[in-house]
Amino acid sequence: MAPTQADLTSNGHNKVAEASRGTADFEDSDFLRLLEKPKALNLERKRSFEEKSFSELSIGISPRPFYRNSENSSRVFEHLDNIYSPSRRSGFDTPASNFEPHPLVGEAWETLRRSLVFFRGQPVGTIAALDPSEEDLNYDQVFVRDFIPSALAFLMNGEPEIVKNFILKTLRLQSWEKRVDQFKLGEGVMPASFKVLHDPKRNTETLVADFGASAIGRVAPVDSGFWWIILLRAYTRATGDTSLADLPECQKGMRLILTLCLSEGFDTFPTLLCADGCCMIDRRMGIYGYPIEIQALFFMALRSALVLLKQDTEGKEFVERIAKRLHALSFHMRSYFWLDLKQLNDIYRFKTEEYSHTAVNKFNVMPDSLPDWVFDFMPSRGGYFIGNVSPARMDFRWFALGNCVAILASLATPEQASAIMDLIEERWDELVGEMPLKICYPAIEGHEWRIVTGCDPKNTRWSYHNGGSWPVLLWLLTAACIKTGRPQIARRAIELAETRLLKDSWPEYYDGKLGRFVGKQARKFQTWSIAGYLVAKMMLEDPSHLGMISLEEDRQMKPVMKRSASWSCF
Repeated sequence: MAPTQADLTSNGHNKVAEASRGTADFEDSDFLRLLEKPKALNLERKRSFEEKSFSELSIGISPRPFYRNSENSSRVFEHLDNIYSPSRRSGFDTPASNFEPHPLVGEAWETLRRSLVFFRGQPVGTIAALDPSEEDLNYDQVFVRDFIPSALAFLMNGEPEIVKNFILKTLRLQSWEKRVDQFKLGEGVMPASFKVLHDPKRNTETLVADFGASAIGRVAPVDSGFWWIILLRAYTRATGDTSLADLPECQKGMRLILTLCLSEGFDTFPTLLCADGCCMIDRRMGIYGYPIEIQALFFMALRSALVLLKQDTEGKEFVERIAKRLHALSFHMRSYFWLDLKQLNDIYRFKTEEYSHTAVNKFNVMPDSLPDWVFDFMPSRGGYFIGNVSPARMDFRWFALGNCVAILASLATPEQASAIMDLIEERWDELVGEMPLKICYPAIEGHEWRIVTGCDPKNTRWSYHNGGSWPVLLWLLTAACIKTGRPQIARRAIELAETRLLKDSWPEYYDGKLGRFVGKQARKFQTWSIAGYLVAKMMLEDPSHLGMISLEEDRQMKPVMKRSASWSCF
């Protein structure tokens, strides 16, 4: 029986309420029963790790996030965790709004809702883009990382069901056997994306997942599992409902992800070794090794998992492993990845070929490898986490997502968080320009571009991942600004974006040193550009929403520095 007009979703896909099952169908009857009616909120759970001190786990957490004292800071930023209320709503057609919404907000919500993807009558995600002028490629799929801002927008607007559906569907996909050619991937790998296939003749719907076998470069998404854990915590914070995270399936899913990234091996660093193209920068861009984006997400996912894991036999084992890893990871990142003017000068004067534990230049970095641009880029006030650190190599590029997540996860100390915001203010033209926000800075070009990117025509200088400007990063910038008590920076960036986004049809990215031009291969009506704008607006309207995504500063995590003063970052 062909679907009726009422069965068509707004994105043109058939919406079949009851689909017959076949051998190729998606078997999730147990999970569907969980979605028929919500469980009563379980608010009697013992104190979470967010309410405890990490000193009970060998490292400590302060019950308050850090906010910089400034004349522009509002009192609302001083106690976000206390005032956070899951019942509050913000956004389009919301009575709770205290001001007239920008005309862009209504357009954004309308377009976001058109991007919804349905599976057996229920919304399970949003497609990557709704650009009718371009071939779909994989932009008609639901990407895990792309859905995060959409999920936050729906949570902030009091619509958690789609997020719950997404979490459960991707969890079931995780359980599939994953192969690339003849090689089997780890059991805990989360999909990069999935697609709903509709068969109107058989009246069936099935899900098809991509774990990297179809991706450009055939790279598995390291970040998907981290984003999934972070989103599960955001859902729990937004709804007050711990029953989803408490499900045995969700607990197992977290443990599988953690098993992958906490496994012991030959590595001498607590950071996570990764291939190029394993995250938002999903093409070859010279980020192989220990990219800042993955390390910051890794840190945030570990801290989120501490909140969500049950204190049963299996959970306690992982809690102990996480606590030890967090302690080592925070020391490593804050010490070796941090760069400010003093650090830069110390590296400039490094001696090489040092041996033993007394070495100052622990990674044998050659001072001659310092790029010329970094001396002009580094202001006297400010600093940031560099892109990568490994033997004989430091990638001094600025990466926006990694630095913003470092602030939100409290991987950055309060002083470092303030320094990152100082850098953004001091280097506004370079990092923000006319369209927020540079995904990385600076662009690589010439012979270096040919070698590093493999002559990738999409990643030419100041385009796409190579110095392009991505509107989706607005929500991360806004969250970091609110947490550090500088909402005026976010407001200025959002106002810039509002002059262009609708007129340019919500593009995926912008090109040029200042982000003046719509990306030469950018998709229009890019869903995460739309959702990123909405999340940024809603957080500015109601800063308590930050509690979904931000983690409190751990004031006892600052280690005693037992190393040369030339590496000291405090």
